[in-house]
Amino acid sequence: MNNKIWLSSPHIGEKEKEYVQQAFDTNWIAPLGPHVDGFEKELAAYTSVKEVAALSSGTAAIHLALIILGVKAGDEVICQSFTFSASANPIIYQGAIPVFVDSEPDTWNMNPEFLRLAIEDRLSKGKRPKAIIPVHLYGMPSKMLEILAVANEFSIPVIEDAAEALGSSIDKKPCGSFGQLGVLSFNGNKIITTSGGGALISDNEDQIKMARFLATQARDPAPHYQHSTVGYNYRMSNVCAAIGRGQLEVLPLRVQKRRANFSFYENALKKVEGISFLTEPDTYFSNRWLTTILVDSTITGKSREDIRLYLEKQNIESRPLWKPMHLQPVFKDCLFYGDGVSEKLFDNGLCLPSGSNLSDEDLNLAADSIKQVMIN
Repeated sequence: MNNKIWLSSPHIGEKEKEYVQQAFDTNWIAPLGPHVDGFEKELAAYTSVKEVAALSSGTAAIHLALIILGVKAGDEVICQSFTFSASANPIIYQGAIPVFVDSEPDTWNMNPEFLRLAIEDRLSKGKRPKAIIPVHLYGMPSKMLEILAVANEFSIPVIEDAAEALGSSIDKKPCGSFGQLGVLSFNGNKIITTSGGGALISDNEDQIKMARFLATQARDPAPHYQHSTVGYNYRMSNVCAAIGRGQLEVLPLRVQKRRANFSFYENALKKVEGISFLTEPDTYFSNRWLTTILVDSTITGKSREDIRLYLEKQNIESRPLWKPMHLQPVFKDCLFYGDGVSEKLFDNGLCLPSGSNLSDEDLNLAADSIKQVMIN
């Protein structure tokens, strides 16, 4: 049996160790410190925003964004249905109500037409959504210009979930910098990692200042511990930020390798009938965080599950595309606006091993295993 081929494992180099050693040498182990400050400044420069708050997770970033935008119990928040649950869970933290919107087939992300339909329908029933959360899945940018046009028309702020899209852009504008607030994730499987971590980014300096305040238990300026607001333990530690600074230095190389993985699979499987890939629209640049395929069983008689289970036997990790939130038991009573695109993607889509530390041998074994399934 070959060694385990992971879907997307952490890829750590020497520079990260140097920064972490600095933290130990200077005893900056506790939360906050010079690496947090440095990481925030470097992230702001990379994403072309004015301010960044380094946090404990992308989920924390979404939660704080909702709080900052005044989302309260009973409010409605429109969220992309085809995503990971972390995009929607913070809505529930606030006692608010998710309203889910389907995907469009060009990017697999929020459909601007159904977004408009959802807003108009909610307004007709006396409900004004308090925020919109589109997501850039698998590194592919959403149709942000169209989404923002709808959002601006109805004066609804956008929380841009770019957790999977650091390094992606539209017409060279970085993902995460389009919305009023942007969200990044540095979980262990992301294109760069801080072990666990995330960030809230924005051009609104006051909102990021508020995020930092809330993320450090909302401590009032006083010589003693005084709190006038409920706070959270959401700040990133100096050690995690040290890892992030090293990772950020090699981010262009990580994007290059992920895109090379995509090109490899696309070329290796181009003659396999029934398999298709998601292409980049004009002016879009995807970091190709994960390479994904759709499997048309009507052509080959083989399904997504046939491939996944065979890869599993070969000790190769793969994963179905996200199960839409409107199909999740926890959100079964929530409203959904769409025509089934996300359901079809879930039924037929598969994420392939895509880590930046995969060897040529790993990639060839994965591709050859897929071919083995499809031709037998």
